[in-house]
Amino acid sequence: MDTPSNIIDGKAFAARVRADVAKSVVTLKADHGVTPGLAVVVVGEDPASQVYVRNKVKQTAEVGMHSIHHELPAETAQEALVTKVRELNADPAIHGILVQLPLPAHIDEAAVIETIAPEKDVDGFHVVNTGLLATGGRGMVPCTPLGCIMMLKDCLGDLSGKKAIVVGRSNIVGKPMAQLLLDANCTVTIAHSRTRDLAGEVRAADIVVAAVGRPEMVKGDWIKNGAAVIDVGINRIDAPERGEGKTRLVGDVEFETAAKHAAAITPVPGGVGPMTIACLLKNTVTAACRQNNIDPDSV
Repeated sequence: MDTPSNIIDGKAFAARVRADVAKSVVTLKADHGVTPGLAVVVVGEDPASQVYVRNKVKQTAEVGMHSIHHELPAETAQEALVTKVRELNADPAIHGILVQLPLPAHIDEAAVIETIAPEKDVDGFHVVNTGLLATGGRGMVPCTPLGCIMMLKDCLGDLSGKKAIVVGRSNIVGKPMAQLLLDANCTVTIAHSRTRDLAGEVRAADIVVAAVGRPEMVKGDWIKNGAAVIDVGINRIDAPERGEGKTRLVGDVEFETAAKHAAAITPVPGGVGPMTIACLLKNTVTAACRQNNIDPDSV
């Protein structure tokens, strides 16, 4: 069955991004003798993290990058993890470092993130990078918001003057997403679970980015006709219609109804998710270029 024209195919978009990354890697190797290197560090055996990391490692190798994967036991001490990160900071073959979250409860995530050299922080979580983003500087941009803004620009073109609402205020998605929309000259509202008349705020928006982590919190009839909807949420809910004990994935937006109003909308799954790893690879190329005084736009 053909995909409706207003559905944004995140898998196809991510494949195009990865293809562009692979071309950049070839150019960096041939013209500059640089092979972008990404190190992924995992502590413990969280099943979701394991799957996600395997995909990262696989896709890093597929685009021709140097890939290192460190698996540490769940009981690893914070100082041991910090020491590992410092070793990677000092390794010239590694241009990007990603410490998979969440970390075990005994480890201070913020302290570990702050140990990563800002220029190697391809997740864009270091306070230096968040500060650069907030002040219009040139830092590393968090992968999921970067993927969202790329898809919006691809389907809408110039975003200047559009009214955008970001539902969710996390440091990982909501806040950086709002900043990227501001940088694109949108008029931006940041909303959350305590926003008064959330429905009214959403109905006024040309662009809706839902990243609040609540299943179908944004109702479909809140979406203005012709709006673009980016659904970052991934929530697993019971699906008794599929059989006893079965579940299914839904986003933060009530998709079926919203799709009747939206000019463009991402599905869950298959929307934003594939773009996150693709943008991680893109960030690693950017980091490799900057660390070698190469213009990322030239490769």
